[in-house]
Amino acid sequence: MAGIAAPVQAAPPEGPGQCKTFDDPQWSGWTDHAELGKALRDIESTSAGRVRVQQVGASKQGRELWSARVGTGPRVLMVQSAIHGNERTGTEALLGILKDLGTSRDAATEQLLSSITLVALPMVNPDGGELNRRMNVVPWDQVVADHPQLAGAPTAWYHSPNGDGIDQPGFDLNRDFNPDLDYVPRPEDLPGRQVDAGFFLSPESRTIRDTYLALRAEFGAVDAVVDLHHMGPCGRTTGGPQDGKLISVALDYPPLGVNDGAAYQEQYPLLDQDKSRRYALSVARGIQAAYGSQSPLVGVGRYLHPQEREYAGQGRSAFALNGSATVLFEVRGQQDDLGQKQKGMLIQSVRTGVESLIAAMASGEVDRLNGDEFFALPDYGWDTTATD
Repeated sequence: MAGIAAPVQAAPPEGPGQCKTFDDPQWSGWTDHAELGKALRDIESTSAGRVRVQQVGASKQGRELWSARVGTGPRVLMVQSAIHGNERTGTEALLGILKDLGTSRDAATEQLLSSITLVALPMVNPDGGELNRRMNVVPWDQVVADHPQLAGAPTAWYHSPNGDGIDQPGFDLNRDFNPDLDYVPRPEDLPGRQVDAGFFLSPESRTIRDTYLALRAEFGAVDAVVDLHHMGPCGRTTGGPQDGKLISVALDYPPLGVNDGAAYQEQYPLLDQDKSRRYALSVARGIQAAYGSQSPLVGVGRYLHPQEREYAGQGRSAFALNGSATVLFEVRGQQDDLGQKQKGMLIQSVRTGVESLIAAMASGEVDRLNGDEFFALPDYGWDTTATD
């Protein structure tokens, strides 16, 4: 794998007041783009056609963007991972889920797959992934070449000349979405602001949008979209049986400003924040039910979400404004801070959460939950800036 990092640096042992991280951790044990392609082809082959893999697009540097689809049910769940190229836990979790759903022939799996259609986008920023960095890779002049109407316009606010210590330009792809799914970039909209919608300037974000639109055209609606991310390494839960212990996964509904996105309701009447909270709650309940109360795998809580926080340009916001429940997963730390330490444990937390949501959608349990109970989940202090 290109770009292997230097050996792990020594760090003090983790204790009650400490969080053990590494200055330059190893990340060679994570699936890279070439390995992902082979893994998906193997899963498709061994599933005897149950899992269908297709290329749905290409990154700016020409790497394949794949989807993997399993199930024939009317309720649709789209899950995307690694929109930030150095956030890899979700890719590993999705490969495990696809493998099991593709090969298990028991009655419970058969019933599940007759109720749900799962569409996984396991690595949507492979160019960033090859550099082990958050952003994709695209110079602004290439953006203008793709969108000639932008000649002379200011650079979009979420495009940067470098990132993560790498002197190559690119986008934070998780700001490049617009709830108007037919939006075409206009020079008068640039540079935009953090609270505004994005502009679909990168092929990766357009591929995610196009996959969503194709599913909506086929099924009439996409029930839910899950976005798999990482957060900081040292958050500790506040309250509950894991009080004071390191959080494993934080969950969130769309950040759309005050009063549950009231400013958007007239233009986007399908927005249902309570629905997103029910789906997120089903994830938390599933993780909690799967393990003992003191297991580190149960360190699940709410992600940073002050009422005024507003990110209309995130995919989870854009798709929620179009009627889907959307859920953010934020895994604690991982390879930027931890390398391969706790990799298996945190992958398992993500996998259990996604599988719990699939089961709750199939059974209808997710429709019977009280979304307000999401607020009873512990937080993790919320003393740092969120960057999903």
